[in-house]
Amino acid sequence: MGHALGYARVSTTAQDPSMQTDALAAAGCAQVWTDVASGGRDDRPELARLLERLLPGDTLVVWRLDRLGRSLPHLLATITELEGRGVGFRSLTESIDTTTAGGRLVFSIFGALADFERQLIRDRTLAGLEAARARGRVGGRPTVMTPARIDAARALLARPGATVTSVAKDLGVSRATLYRTVLADDATVQPPSRAEEGHQRPAVAQEELPS
Repeated sequence: MGHALGYARVSTTAQDPSMQTDALAAAGCAQVWTDVASGGRDDRPELARLLERLLPGDTLVVWRLDRLGRSLPHLLATITELEGRGVGFRSLTESIDTTTAGGRLVFSIFGALADFERQLIRDRTLAGLEAARARGRVGGRPTVMTPARIDAARALLARPGATVTSVAKDLGVSRATLYRTVLADDATVQPPSRAEEGHQRPAVAQEELPS
């Protein structure tokens, strides 16, 4: 029989994680890993250690859904990965348990809603590009990456399995533009070479974004 392992996260060092850890302990968690967010980056070293520790039959338990996922697409991708490894997931506040049929149904609905949201973002972005072209603007230049379009790019990049190449194609911009305007602060992402800035190479079409 597997173990219930807990994960807690607080946004600042001033916050006390004891409410989360007490609830996780009461739910039967044998051990709890706790992250404290720092600076502008959302580093989660303890979550990474916990994910490595989990074995088939174990269950990852959180106090609330937003403790695990940065966004709905990220949450769904994480839960899908856990299910593929034979690991269950429980959220105490929302009473979700993927080891039950009802819990799996909830996440199926979440997945459908996330797909719907991504399609809406893509459709709105493409409609905006067409409107800009009709006014004589040309897409693909850094100057057209407005805050709204940058938000749209981030949402599209958050899709499970999304690549820089596919999102750049959807938005009608170059990969180099996405690196400069959206991914410049992500040290885990390697920028394209000078040759790649001018040419879209088929060989990189299947690259994976860092999780």
